[in-house]
Amino acid sequence: MTHHTSRPAPPRRTRGIVLLVLTILGLAGAVFVVRRPLMMSAPACMAGRWHGCFDTFNGVVLLTLAALPPAALVVWALARRRRAAGVMSAWRISLAEVGLVYGTVPFLWMTLMPGGGDGTAPARVSLVPLRDLATMGPIGIGGNLLVFAALGLFAPMRFAAFASVPRVLALGAGCSVLVETAQYVLRLDRVTSVDDVLVNATGAVLAALASRRWWRTTTKEEPADRPRPAPSPAR
Repeated sequence: MTHHTSRPAPPRRTRGIVLLVLTILGLAGAVFVVRRPLMMSAPACMAGRWHGCFDTFNGVVLLTLAALPPAALVVWALARRRRAAGVMSAWRISLAEVGLVYGTVPFLWMTLMPGGGDGTAPARVSLVPLRDLATMGPIGIGGNLLVFAALGLFAPMRFAAFASVPRVLALGAGCSVLVETAQYVLRLDRVTSVDDVLVNATGAVLAALASRRWWRTTTKEEPADRPRPAPSPAR
């Protein structure tokens, strides 16, 4: 008689390594596809010139990619420090803190980048829902979904107060309203649109759902070796 035994599930570390490798390969493929436009901004960025680097989408993307190794180093340093202090989920908390900043600041910079008629063009407002979606196109919709994706992905992992879909929705929508208001007040030659708020908030919620299994459930960073309370004696 032959006995069929089920294969054990792969360890969590192996799954994490596979996911990391796939992520790196995906990023490398994306960089390879857009390598030519990125290299157009490389000379200006290497020379530290504002024009041609900091005021262009390609320049901001290139600087964001260049900042990836330092960001990973910061994650490692924070996690190591927390593990030495006995903090639970040191890697998750450190990754969430760095990822929230690293994944949000570049998109905010590009969103607040002035157009050609900044300061002179009249402020434009579109308050009719779903009217501007047709003019955004796939690239515009995808970009708006990514503006606060890192915020939705990492905020519930770092802060238990945001560990719910309605709160992430409110957070994404509130941040988007602030950005759209800044565009209007600063007269950046951009359209202040309610559809941008809707798509930004949707991107935050979708990203939050992707990280739901890692949401934080406690409000304190408890040490990993925290002693358990002694059981009360039976009477």
